[in-house]
Amino acid sequence: MLLSDFRLIRPPYETPQAETLEWMADAHAKAESKKGLNEEETALFRTAIKEKIWHVGCKPDWIDKRGHILADYRHRDWDKMDIYRLNELPAGRDLSARTKIFEEHVDRIFEQYYPEGSEAPDDLIHVSCTGYVSPSGAQKIVSKRDWGMRTTVTHAYHMGCYGAFPAIRMAAGFLNSEADKETADIVHTEVCCLHNNPSLHQLDQLVSQSLFADGFIKYTVSKKTGKTHYKILGLREETIPNSTRSMTWNVASWGNQMYLAKEVPILIARNLRGYLKRLCEKAGLDMERILENALFAIHPGGPKILGHIQDLLKLTDEQMAYSFKILKSYGNMSSATLPHIWEAVSREADDKALVASLAFGPGLSISGSIMEKRCGF
Repeated sequence: MLLSDFRLIRPPYETPQAETLEWMADAHAKAESKKGLNEEETALFRTAIKEKIWHVGCKPDWIDKRGHILADYRHRDWDKMDIYRLNELPAGRDLSARTKIFEEHVDRIFEQYYPEGSEAPDDLIHVSCTGYVSPSGAQKIVSKRDWGMRTTVTHAYHMGCYGAFPAIRMAAGFLNSEADKETADIVHTEVCCLHNNPSLHQLDQLVSQSLFADGFIKYTVSKKTGKTHYKILGLREETIPNSTRSMTWNVASWGNQMYLAKEVPILIARNLRGYLKRLCEKAGLDMERILENALFAIHPGGPKILGHIQDLLKLTDEQMAYSFKILKSYGNMSSATLPHIWEAVSREADDKALVASLAFGPGLSISGSIMEKRCGF
């Protein structure tokens, strides 16, 4: 199977990380003030929470800016916010309001990806872990374009940052199931900015609020193409035993809430080399060759995760460059992040470059692929 035709759409707003961290401090202070704090107490709380954010959060050294669909992050007029109306709602508006905004924006994204006159794919797979409505944006565009007799829609939802790999497996299975099928499109729509809660001040919440951003990307899985593409050499997904409580992504009344346990890096360290060995065996490749020569597209759950894996696998800065580059440019866009790395590598890396990809998610899951970039046929 081949991956090609990467196309990303940037969110309407992009804010420097330093400004966003200041907004976070203001938002948390405003939410806390609703507990009856006076002006002086609110100011003291803001100073304390800002110190925590800058201590545990992802700093501008690692993320330059993050994209978001909400204008909320660009001002402090809390009464005029779309979601974060903190004068009346310390947690922000409820999940139904956030879902409505998700639906409206995602519908526009599918309109941009498939304007009038677009060619219908055989399968369309919609990947997201930040919003779910039925009918989905994918179903609506298929109906609107009158593709219902040609295109089958499948939803790959709520898997977190590793969501691209199950979607690719689905696409490969669909294309192999029928001889006349040629293309399966995968569209990621991640709107992480909808799922913050300024009334939660725990350290793990501050970390996630400093990391996640919105991202949208589309690409095609096919049996053949004349364009620059990746050839998939191997895919593998595993669940680490006795790790189900280490990472969660659950629906709350106000939105989706992530939890990350401190032992996640330890669990990854214990299992990663064995996993990579099995992935390489599935691809028919020697692990030492991959460790010495491949570019590594590692999901940037944060700079500490990237640094930890780089040290664990003894990778060079050059091998890790694209993972750090996408984190710096866009932040963590959940399932859309790895495809953004693949898009950058497809434009810039040499022909026949090997690309080893890794991502982690609830389960605790380890997922990955080994691909080879090819220019043309």
